[in-house]
Amino acid sequence: MSPAAAAPHCKSSRRMERLAHWYGSTLAPAGAGAVLLWAALPPLDCGPLAFFAPVPWIVLMRRPQLAGQHPFRVLWAIGFGFWLAALHWLRLPHWATSFGWVALSAYFAFYLPVFIGLGRVAVHRLHISPIVAAPVIWTGLELARAHLLTGFTMASLGHTQYRWIALIQVSDLVGAYGVSFLVMFAAACLGRMIPVDPTTKTACAQTGDPAASPGPPACARRSMAWWPAPVLLIGMGAAVVYGHVRMGVSPTGPKARIALIQGSIDSQIKSDPSMRNRVHEHYRQLSLQAVQQYTASGPLDLVVWPETMFREPLVDYDEAFWIPPGWSRGATLAELHKGQAESHRALARLVEELGSAVVVGVDTESFAQGQHRFYNSAVWVDRQGQVQGRYDKMHLVMFGEYVPFAHWFPALQGLTPLKVSLSPGAEPKVFEVRTLRLAPNICYESVLPHLIRRQVQTLAHAGREPHVLLNLTNDGWFWGSSELDMHLICGVFRAVEMRKPFLIAANTGFSAWIDANGRILDRGPRRATGTILAEVCPDPRHSLYLRYGDWFAGACLAGCGFLAIVALRRRPLPAR
Repeated sequence: MSPAAAAPHCKSSRRMERLAHWYGSTLAPAGAGAVLLWAALPPLDCGPLAFFAPVPWIVLMRRPQLAGQHPFRVLWAIGFGFWLAALHWLRLPHWATSFGWVALSAYFAFYLPVFIGLGRVAVHRLHISPIVAAPVIWTGLELARAHLLTGFTMASLGHTQYRWIALIQVSDLVGAYGVSFLVMFAAACLGRMIPVDPTTKTACAQTGDPAASPGPPACARRSMAWWPAPVLLIGMGAAVVYGHVRMGVSPTGPKARIALIQGSIDSQIKSDPSMRNRVHEHYRQLSLQAVQQYTASGPLDLVVWPETMFREPLVDYDEAFWIPPGWSRGATLAELHKGQAESHRALARLVEELGSAVVVGVDTESFAQGQHRFYNSAVWVDRQGQVQGRYDKMHLVMFGEYVPFAHWFPALQGLTPLKVSLSPGAEPKVFEVRTLRLAPNICYESVLPHLIRRQVQTLAHAGREPHVLLNLTNDGWFWGSSELDMHLICGVFRAVEMRKPFLIAANTGFSAWIDANGRILDRGPRRATGTILAEVCPDPRHSLYLRYGDWFAGACLAGCGFLAIVALRRRPLPAR
C-alpha cells in the first residue's frame, strides 16, 4: 500500500482508537448520561432523551471492570456537576442559599455512584440482569431521596415524562416511582442491547478466541443483543394500554367555579414592609378583574390567592395565653383581641369587595397553649366574611422556613436571612365549596407524594375525603427559572396519584388547573400576571396508590439494602 493510500486508513484508525478510548473510560459515558438527563429536564425539557440518558450508566454497570484508579470518585463528580446544573435556581433567593445549593448537590451526587455500584453487585456477583436490577435500584434510591433530609423529589427520572399522559397513569398504582421504573427499564433494555467492550465484532473474529478473557465470551460482549427489544416493547406497551383504559372514565357531578389569581411580585419586594400595601393592591386589582371577567358566565364560588400574598398577618389567640413582653400590639389581652379583630376585618373587607368566598395565603401569629408561634397558613373565608377554616403548613423547608435547633440556640437564627422560624401545622384541613371538599397544601408540600397521600388518607378516615387538591405557593423567590417547571410537574403527578384535580395558585407562576389524568388544562404565564378559571368536579376513580402507598418503591429500596449487604460482606469489585 502506498503512503498516500495509507494516510486516510491511519487517520481512520486513530479516530477509532480515540472513540474506543472514550467508550472504554468511566468519565465520558457517565458524563454523557448526565448531560442527556439534564437536557431531558427543564429548562430544555426534552423528555424523550430520558430513555437514552441512563444507557451509558447501564454499560458501566455491565463492564467487568471500571476504568481509572478512582472510578467512583469520577461518578460522584459527574453527579455533583449534574445537580449543580439541575438545581441552579437554589442560589437565587438569597446569597446565603448558595451554600445550601452546593451542599444539597454534594449530597445528591452520591446517588449516581451508589446506583452503579449496587448495579455492579447485582450483575457481577448475583448474575441478575441489568434489565431487572437497574430499575429496581433506581426506584429504591428515589424513594430514599424523597425521605432523607426532609425529602426532595424534583428532577426525578419519571418527571421527564409528564407530557406522556398515557404512560404516567401507572402513578395511580405505585406513584410517580412507577414511571421512573419504566423509564429506567427502557434504558436498561437499550443498554443491554449494545456491546460492552469498545472493540468491534470484527476484532473478535480476527482473534478467533472468544473466551480469551474471564466472564461472558468476548464476542458476546462485542455484538448487539436483540432479545431485549421485544421485552421493551411488551413492558412499555402494557403500561400505555393501562393508561388509555384508565383515562376512559369521565368525571361527573356538580362543578365549582374557582378563580386562581397569579400576581407577579418578586419575593424581595414582598419582604419589604413598606411594600405591603402595594402587594395587597396588586392582588386586589387582579381579583376584581377576574371577578368581572368570569362572573359574566355565572357566579364564582371561590377566589384563591397564593402563599403569603395576603399581607395583613392573621392573629390567633386563646384567653389563657400570657402576653409576651414587648409585643408590638401592646401588652394587654384587650390589645390582643383588637389585633385579632383587625385581621379578621381585613379578610371580611376583601370578601365584600369581591363578592365571593376566598382562600388566601397568610402569615399567622398564634398565641395559644402557652406558646407564641408563627405559621404559614391558608385561610378560608366564606361569603359572609367569616373565617371558616385555617390550614397551617405541616412540612416546612429547612433553612427556608425554619433553622434547625434555633429553639435551643437562638443565635443560629441570626446567621440566616430568616427573622423567625415557623412552626409546623398539626393536621390537614378541608375547605368546603358548594358540595366539594378542597384540601389545601402549601408550597413544596406538593413535592412529596407520601405527604399528600397521608393528608388525603387522614381526611378520608375522618369521613371528609377531599375531591380537589389546592396548592398555594410563592415561587417569586426563583425569578422565573426552571424551578417553576419542576414544581408544576410535581402537581401533575400528585393529581394522577390521588385521582383528584390539582389546582395551583402561584405567585409569579405557574398557576395551573390540572385534571385527575394529569393534563394541564390551563396554566399561568412565567413571571407575569394572569388568572385562571377552573371548573372542577369530583373524579369517580379510585387510586391503589392512595390506598396502599409506597409498597412498590419500598420493596425496591429493600432490594437496595440487600445488595448493600452483599457488597459489604464480600470484597469490592475491581476497578481497572
